[in-house]
Amino acid sequence: MKLAGIGSLLLVPMLMFATNASAAAPQTITYKLRASAAGQTSDFTLDQGVDASAPATVAPNGILKVTIDPAPNKIPSEAGGRTVREIKGLALKLPVPGNSKFQSASLSGGAGLGGTPTVAVQGNDVVLNVPGPIKGGADFELPTVTINLQAGGTGTITTKLGGTSYDAPGLTFTAVVLVIGFPINAAAKGYPDPSPVLTTTTIG
Repeated sequence: MKLAGIGSLLLVPMLMFATNASAAAPQTITYKLRASAAGQTSDFTLDQGVDASAPATVAPNGILKVTIDPAPNKIPSEAGGRTVREIKGLALKLPVPGNSKFQSASLSGGAGLGGTPTVAVQGNDVVLNVPGPIKGGADFELPTVTINLQAGGTGTITTKLGGTSYDAPGLTFTAVVLVIGFPINAAAKGYPDPSPVLTTTTIG
């Protein structure tokens, strides 16, 4: 079975972030995404704003907090003429910055996620996992991610979103769409391009 229009099926505003005064100016992040289902592949883009905050300075070897606060959003019930049954298995990577050591991460808030989200360090990334399912047409809000870091002795600490290519993605999820009444899993993976700095903290 062939699945036409995967790109339009998966143009889902999954991770729209609000912007507040903690950033120098509103930032829009563009993810390049590649979706695959039923032997077909489609490339598309997804734009997102980001609200990220961190202190401007930190003492050498001191502790600092980075916070990312997603805004409420909605899963579409239909896209490209197909019914979106649900979204599941969403994972967002946040790299542990250079000149710092990971201490801990926590989640707060969030709503309509269909399951309990988790956050954990995996290798050099802090990963937010939302198992879902989040039903098509449902409102949801991703939890706020707070990351505690220990600064190094000198330099700067810059935070960015994860992902550098389709082979090393920073955002993944699965959309379950109905095709002739049958559920089809369409896996999407992508990375921010360009990938701007979200926060900068000077050590010293």
